[in-house]
Amino acid sequence: MKRIIRNKRILVIAFLTMFTASMTAAATENPALPVEFKYTGKLNNQPVFLLNVTGNEAHNNYVINIRDSYGNVLYWENIKAESFSKKFLFNTNEIGNEKLFFEVTSRNTKQSVTYEINRHIETTEELSVKEVK
Repeated sequence: MKRIIRNKRILVIAFLTMFTASMTAAATENPALPVEFKYTGKLNNQPVFLLNVTGNEAHNNYVINIRDSYGNVLYWENIKAESFSKKFLFNTNEIGNEKLFFEVTSRNTKQSVTYEINRHIETTEELSVKEVK
């Protein structure tokens, strides 16, 4: 009886060790895409965004895709480079207040990163009243 329980313990420990080792190997084989997308300011009252990609040999073929909330493709580009930077200026007169989805996909690994751009305009007016002595 003691031998059966000991064998079951060894079997469970071996199973957990194999499962843990395979999970860590899978996590290191496909690291996340090295993409940074940020708002940098305005140019001629239009928003400007900066895309920075710092890839490697596993990530050197990218597709940039910009869609609206209805799924219409507004911009598409294929870039073959390990590292690059690109600026995007959005014409708010044409877009209005629509949500945009900015997607970067690695063709080599089929991984993608999607950013949502949501324009929100808020007007603030401040008044102050002070007693003059």
